[in-house]
Amino acid sequence: MSRIGKLAIEIPASVKVTLEGAKVNVEGPKGKLEQTFDDVVTIVQKDAQIYVQPKGNSRYARAMHGTVASIIRSMVMGVQKLFFKELEITGVGFKASVADHVLDLSLGYSHPIRYNIPANVTVTTPEATKIRVESPSKFLAGQVAADIKHYYPAEPYKGKGVRIVGEFVRRKEGKKTA
Repeated sequence: MSRIGKLAIEIPASVKVTLEGAKVNVEGPKGKLEQTFDDVVTIVQKDAQIYVQPKGNSRYARAMHGTVASIIRSMVMGVQKLFFKELEITGVGFKASVADHVLDLSLGYSHPIRYNIPANVTVTTPEATKIRVESPSKFLAGQVAADIKHYYPAEPYKGKGVRIVGEFVRRKEGKKTA
C-alpha cells in the first residue's frame, strides 16, 4: 500500500471540496479545480479530511492509490496558494510581453510567436526577459511553462533561449581554431 496514499488529506476551512463518485471539485480563494479519476480508487470525505483507498489489489489500483491522493493534495494546496513557474530568456533581442491573454515572444525568428494563454492561468512579464506563470493547477502551470520553453530551448553553446529558473543547461566547448 502506498505510504502517501494512506495519509489523510486535510481540508482547510477556506477550501470547499465536493465529491461526486470519481469526480472531485475543489473550490478556494484562489480558484476552482475539477478532476475526474479512474474508478479503481475509492475517495471518501469524513469531516475535514479526505481518504483514498484502492478498490482492488491489482497493480494499477495500487499505483493509482498514491497518485490520486497526491493530485487531490495538490488541488487543495493550489486553490489556497497558486503554483508558479518562472522562466528566463537569454539572448540578444529576445524578449516577451503580455497583452489580452496572448504572450508575445520575440526569440530571433523572422516572425513573433504568439501564445494564447489558457483559462485558469496567469502569465506576467515583470521584465522583458522574465516570465512568470501562475495557476491553481500544478499540472497546468508546468505544462504552460514547458510549452513556452519548447519554442526555443536553451542551446548548449551560448546558452541562448528560454529556460525554467533553476534548470541546469550543460554547456559545450565551442569550435577550436588551430
